Amino acid sequence: MAEIFAYILHKEGKADDTAYELINAAKQIDSAAAVTAVVAGSGSELDAACTEAAKIYPAVWKIDSEALSYVNAEVLRPMLTAVLPKGSIVLLPHEHFGMDLAPGLSIKLDAAYLPDAVGFEGIADGLLKAVREEFSGMVSSHVTVDLSAGAVVTVRPGAFAPDESAAASGEVVDKTQEASAAPESRRRYLETVVAEVGEVDITKSDVLVSVGRGIEDEENLEIAFDLAKAMGADVSCSRPIVDAKWLEKSRQVGTSGQTVKPKVYMACGISGSFQHMGGIKGAPFIVAINKNPKAPIFQVAEVGVAADVLEFLPELQEAIEKMKG
Repeated sequence: MAEIFAYILHKEGKADDTAYELINAAKQIDSAAAVTAVVAGSGSELDAACTEAAKIYPAVWKIDSEALSYVNAEVLRPMLTAVLPKGSIVLLPHEHFGMDLAPGLSIKLDAAYLPDAVGFEGIADGLLKAVREEFSGMVSSHVTVDLSAGAVVTVRPGAFAPDESAAASGEVVDKTQEASAAPESRRRYLETVVAEVGEVDITKSDVLVSVGRGIEDEENLEIAFDLAKAMGADVSCSRPIVDAKWLEKSRQVGTSGQTVKPKVYMACGISGSFQHMGGIKGAPFIVAINKNPKAPIFQVAEVGVAADVLEFLPELQEAIEKMKG
């Protein structure tokens, strides 16, 4: 039975949605494994995050240090090395902080490193079988990881459905003393610059019509806005639309844009890169329209339509308006 640890991201005392996804990823690795959450930070916000994690995981390890009031991978890495058992499997979200923390942590633990996993096929003969995506999701690669010295694995956000039914009364164990004193860091936190909210705050939208490269031209954005109006939705976009200056940055969904939690997300002409999907939380109902039937977005969509958005969206708008009378 594998010993698996999940590093939990949190903000303002609330565990990130990936906390619910990582426990499902751990179950896919080994359904019989004991999964322990690791939560680091400082003060009352850390305590609140640990309390929430204990509702999901059977055990929670807490690392409390003023040096982690703004979590710094350079400071946290040796602290985790001091408390994590040799040979364990460590899961982290494949996002900014996880990508910063994980490679160096694997070196310090002398463990294998597997980035951006989207699926697991279990453990056999000391090898973890995992699935990654290559070439912007066009190819799925099956890889094996030697677990003789353990492994540090980053898991793509959104690749695993959140286990909202997870219910536990986990014990919170303070590991601060074992983590030892925080080392000096060569970098320090200055401030958080919050992005300005545009005319529409897509982080509060229940329904989003999101456009990508498939919209082809700035003039075609009118099609998306007309559909959004018919649906009572807001318009968002992927990064190429912002880079082309067709829409403002505040409408961008993704790891370099906004994090959204709509009930319905309609992806129009969006391929579904992990950078984009990393900005979608809360397991919305995803509808994907893309003329490339092999686009990665179809792997996570509840409904997929292989069609040209420039032809399909006006037809959908017309159908909706007819239904509304």
